[in-house]
Amino acid sequence: MAISELDLPVNVVAHSLANPQLLAQTLAEDVARALEFAVQTQGRASLVVSGGRSPIAFFEALSRLPLDWSRVQVSLADERWVAPDEAGSNEGLVRRHLLQNEAASARLIGLYRAAETLQEAARLAGEGLADLKRPIDVLVLGMGDDGHTASLFPGSPLLADALREDCAERCLPMQAPVEPAQRITMTYPLLASARLRCLAIQGPAKLDTLRQAIEADPLQMPIHAFLNTSLEIYWCP
Repeated sequence: MAISELDLPVNVVAHSLANPQLLAQTLAEDVARALEFAVQTQGRASLVVSGGRSPIAFFEALSRLPLDWSRVQVSLADERWVAPDEAGSNEGLVRRHLLQNEAASARLIGLYRAAETLQEAARLAGEGLADLKRPIDVLVLGMGDDGHTASLFPGSPLLADALREDCAERCLPMQAPVEPAQRITMTYPLLASARLRCLAIQGPAKLDTLRQAIEADPLQMPIHAFLNTSLEIYWCP
């Protein structure tokens, strides 16, 4: 199956790339152009990215592109509730693979907060986003085989709240089905406010997940919520 065979909503644009390296480079160049436009027209730009292993090549490609990175804020769509120097930290991943080379001067606004409870950590993370330029200029999401995106996991107790279009919280605590189970996620209204929304996926399994998500309930496959807004999908087999 190719992505061109999917019956995507009219507001969703699909980019089919030949391999992961070309996907990473193409996405990086498109993101850099959008950030440069925001810097030139508004004086600064904001970029929100997802963690995990998949975006590493994209981060490294983006880090090498010339841009006034000192005017760019970088934040995370979600975070594992582990310290930035621990192996599972999305913040640590971004620091190692994106905030280097040309992008070393970008400002990172992380979501991790040390607190007594995950709920308190999520509240503090939301407060820490007060300085994030909004609307977000560029959002880059990933997607799991269960249809989750960011840390909007099916079955998480606060998922319905996080997906509400009128959710007043910037961040909420989430529970993942795998360790580290305790997560913090940006909520749907903040994520969906982005001017450019991108989804990067690879392989036939993710394509099949996307096919199912088109008709699914967002509580079952949360990525569905982002198919109702303009979205650029980058896929390679």
